[in-house]
Order: sequence, then C-alpha cells, then structure tokens
Amino acid sequence: MPMPIKIVETDFPGVLIVETASFHDERGFFSETYSESIWRDAGFAQRFVQDNLSMSIKGTVRGLHYQLHPNAMGKLIRAVKGAVYDVGVDLRTGSPTYGRHIATTLRAGDNRWLWLPGGFAHGFVALEDDTIVYYKCSAMHCPEAERAVRYNDPALAIAWPIAPAVISKKDAQAPLFDEAERNFVF
Repeated sequence: MPMPIKIVETDFPGVLIVETASFHDERGFFSETYSESIWRDAGFAQRFVQDNLSMSIKGTVRGLHYQLHPNAMGKLIRAVKGAVYDVGVDLRTGSPTYGRHIATTLRAGDNRWLWLPGGFAHGFVALEDDTIVYYKCSAMHCPEAERAVRYNDPALAIAWPIAPAVISKKDAQAPLFDEAERNFVF
C-alpha cells in the first residue's frame, strides 16, 4: 500500500510544502520519501535529474544560490539529520512575490519537503551541528549559469533565527539583490 502524501500550497506561486508519511513499529520507522507516480497522482509532476547532499555545522549559511535560465534549477529540499532554516527568494520578474522571501524550518523526522521552482534563489542556515540536507534538482549543475544573492542583503530582510557563523567567501561576497544578474520571467 503506497504511503500518502500531502501537498500544501504557499502564498508564493509554485512554492510547495510536501508532507510524506512514515510507518513506525518496534524496529523503528519506514518512509517512502519519494515516488514519482504517487507524487504525480497527488498533483506534483516534476522530473529530477540530480540529487545533492550536504553536511553543515551549526551556524553555517549556504546560499542564496540559483542558476540562470535556461539552466534554472528547481529544488526539493529535506533535512535528513538536524535542522535548517530554509529560505527561497523569488527572482521571477512579474511574480506577485518578486523580491520577497519565503522561509520554513525543516527538521529531520518531520517528513516535510520544501519545493522551490526554478527562478528562486535558495539558501539555509544549519540550526544544529552535523545537519544533513538532501535535495532533488530539476536541472544539472551548470557552473557557467550559477549565481548568488548575498544572504544578509538588508533589502531582503531575512530574519535568520541564529547568527550566521560560517559563510564561504563566495557567499559573503555575492551581489546584493538589486545588483544580482537574473533573467527569470513569471
């Protein structure tokens, strides 16, 4: 019997929260985290071509990353160990949420995914040591198309729940939102 999923729309067009089920018994638990046919039947039809996994210590910020069109990368994100405060910034000109960010906390064991379609910059801060984030991607990594927006741009007003402590030089020097190259149309 397939495990049920629940798809929750957000106020950001195309951004979804996906909740999966798990079965618990004396051995522990089992969760069917992704099934293309079950998800498609529930209304989520997306092809994935790359899976990524990262491990971060508490306070690490990764992002805000994206790839320019036609290499735009949608991401389906889940914490498999620890927790992250996960953020998406809408870069799609003409979108009713253009220039705004959506954020949610993803915790290991909460059976929640965040779906950010192409046209969003993505980043997170690890809330615990040894946090592992798993994400499925709708496009292959393309170094020539990769870009970033600075995680602490005052114009974005992202209220990180803990002080970012570990940031790559590349992310710390990323352009501000108004200066960042983007070519997405809603």
